[in-house]
Amino acid sequence: MVTKKQINKESALLEVRNLQTYFYTADGVVKAVDGVDINVYPKKTLGIVGESGCGKSITTKSILRLIDNPGKIINGSMNLYDSNHENPQDIATLNIDALKKVRGGKISMIFQEPMTSFSPIHTIGNQITEAITLHLDYTKKEAMELAEDWLIRVGMNNPKQRLGQYAFELSGGQRQRAMIAMALCTNPDILIADEPTTALDVTTQAQTLDLLNELQEKNGMSIIMITHDLGVIAELADDVNVMYLGKVVESGTIEQVYKDPLHPYTKSLLSSIPSMATKHRERLPILQGTIPHPVARPSGCNFQPNCDGEKKECLDASPISIEESPGHFVLYCGVCYEQDKCAWYPRGI
Repeated sequence: MVTKKQINKESALLEVRNLQTYFYTADGVVKAVDGVDINVYPKKTLGIVGESGCGKSITTKSILRLIDNPGKIINGSMNLYDSNHENPQDIATLNIDALKKVRGGKISMIFQEPMTSFSPIHTIGNQITEAITLHLDYTKKEAMELAEDWLIRVGMNNPKQRLGQYAFELSGGQRQRAMIAMALCTNPDILIADEPTTALDVTTQAQTLDLLNELQEKNGMSIIMITHDLGVIAELADDVNVMYLGKVVESGTIEQVYKDPLHPYTKSLLSSIPSMATKHRERLPILQGTIPHPVARPSGCNFQPNCDGEKKECLDASPISIEESPGHFVLYCGVCYEQDKCAWYPRGI
């Protein structure tokens, strides 16, 4: 049996390179995802973290090509490999028939709000069996039996009864479990979990996260976990990408990024988490400056409005990705890094 520590990190299951997804609105172009690189490794969890609007969900929806107008994927490759790291498929170039086999078959997704993701006019059983018959060679009867089996696996009470119910008849936790069952019933290689616990109470959140961790161990799948909750990432993820305004500003293992954060945005996120050492009524650190308007972002360093660098020069400075240690990448402002002018970047030359 292959354990997480034995897996060769050089053999990624999914490699995303220079992904760019723009939205062409009446007010201007919104660069929702602007040159993102992602590696997803076998049987590991990649956490993508950042505040609302940073591009987390659009990144993963782009991987499945689920971008609606006025959005458009304008650049990038998304190579999906088999278990031997061979036979890559570039999802960006697949025709619709091949894409349907990837969606749900090789990569499944748990959406942020199950209530809006399930059809209101079809039963839970019909929707899960549709996914099974689409990707697996099962009869409708066999698919219904498998659907019931998966509801049992995810801890759903009265699974046979739930199959005949509609989404609005289930509680939030039950809908989330049903969505997990529908996402995993086809045995995908990768599961994308987009804020899977946002709409749940604390107890149900913990149960859902434990369930995902348990199912990952049993099925040997990879997970992309999208969240703004740094605690969830610390608990579940092996690797983490920190996103800010459509770019990955820092990436590495959990130990690298959490124990030795280097980008100012990562430092700000981590320092804003309350701890046992936080004194009563003590103010938590906040990120200074303002977030640029989506259609008026700096042409150079996106973090320029939030730091003390040479603002005029940084507006046109191309970002520089530096590998500070093996596998630990930081997106520095070119001016600040090369001239060591900014206190945010103590490791500049």
